[in-house]
Amino acid sequence: MSPIEIEPGRLFVGGQWREAADGARTEVLDPSRGVVVTTVAEAGATDVDAAVRAARDAFDGGAWSGLSGRERGRILHRVAELIRENADELAQLESLDVGKPISLCHAVDVTNAANDYEYFAALAHSLDGAVRNTPMNALAYTKREPLGVVAAITPFNFPLILAGSKIGPALAAGNTVVHKPADETPLSALYMAALLQRAGVPDGVVNVVTGTGPVAGEALLRHHGVDKVAFTGSTAIGRHVAATAGEALKPVTMELGGNAANIVFEDADLEKAVGAIIKAFVFNTGQFCMGGPRLLVARSVHSTLLGILADAVPGVPVGDPRDPGTVVGPMAGEKHLKKVEEYVDLARKEGGRIVCGGERLDLDGGFYYQPTVIADLSNDSRVVQEEIFGPVLTVQPFDTEDEAVALANSTPYGLASGVQTTNLARAHRVADRLQAGIVWINDWAMLDPAVPFGGVKDSGYGREYGPEALDAYTKVKSVVVSLD
Repeated sequence: MSPIEIEPGRLFVGGQWREAADGARTEVLDPSRGVVVTTVAEAGATDVDAAVRAARDAFDGGAWSGLSGRERGRILHRVAELIRENADELAQLESLDVGKPISLCHAVDVTNAANDYEYFAALAHSLDGAVRNTPMNALAYTKREPLGVVAAITPFNFPLILAGSKIGPALAAGNTVVHKPADETPLSALYMAALLQRAGVPDGVVNVVTGTGPVAGEALLRHHGVDKVAFTGSTAIGRHVAATAGEALKPVTMELGGNAANIVFEDADLEKAVGAIIKAFVFNTGQFCMGGPRLLVARSVHSTLLGILADAVPGVPVGDPRDPGTVVGPMAGEKHLKKVEEYVDLARKEGGRIVCGGERLDLDGGFYYQPTVIADLSNDSRVVQEEIFGPVLTVQPFDTEDEAVALANSTPYGLASGVQTTNLARAHRVADRLQAGIVWINDWAMLDPAVPFGGVKDSGYGREYGPEALDAYTKVKSVVVSLD
């Protein structure tokens, strides 16, 4: 089979590759070296309009929604197969674009992307309604129908996975899509457009417009032809997305920022807990909304655990993402690196103790930062309360279970949380009290397409993954037939 081919950095609209209407292009950097690797088209409002019109024509014409769920499922299964067949190319693109370690791209990003499409392919078969019993002399039943054109707006940190978590259920339900990837990390989105086309997704059903948030993203968000918005990004931008979509009464699902607490009780298996703690804050170089940058530790084991972390964290391999042994790669860009530096400097000013790390790394001109552990900050510190989005861990002691829960729930966020304990009753009891969309017990980042995730409070609303995801991409119609 011939390799998947994409036109060099062009937009994908109506099944065709095209330049931006005004010819504008933007640079894409390799964050491990800080150098330009390619350029892609920078879409404007005219290009977004063309993409939405292509998606609308495809939807109204029934090119996709007119297929049975089983037929859509077969094509989505083929998408999963093609992802696996082209795993090396996708992993290399994701590593080059985001700075992820290549081993992580293979094991997590590509694997989960394939699993996403495979899972939603199966759910496409099960989109059915229900017959409702009523006292009326009538047959009453419900149908689930697609919404129409979906705007999928995705962030820089997990381009491949978070695109699949939106495009997969949208297509399973019969919608069409216009995807706007992050301007920093557009490469896998363009590759996937070609792959979806090869799998048999009809022209116009999936369109990709690369460009900036303020221009392409805003035009897509405000377009009257868009029926639903699926957004992952920062809480600040999420508020704008919700307000703008609300003006047009468009449904929105949003996964926003996070600042999860990982609670270690005195009865935890510390050897196992340390692995979960380190994974929680260095995974994806800390650029993970569901990461665990806040560590809450029972006072009786606080000093012991800090000592273990001081010895273990500096040994985590940081370096070239192309090296299979690398665990922590660079930040995705200079602005992200500077943000981490500013927070660590603030921690020092607020009396925080740098247990390990705390400095940028000079490696090949890339945007690297040492995995950093900080102790002795008060709970009202901005470093504790705000989302740093880098490989930084703050550590706070607690005395009681109630105090641990109160500290965990004390930030505006509520995306994820964790509990490390060997006491099963405590695990369930504390999980019930944590204000988070997902709680992990004795590990971190255990994710599967069958398990829904999403936020509460400032971390957004709606759920991705699981059968719950399809609720966000369908509408229910009731039909009542008189039997008189």
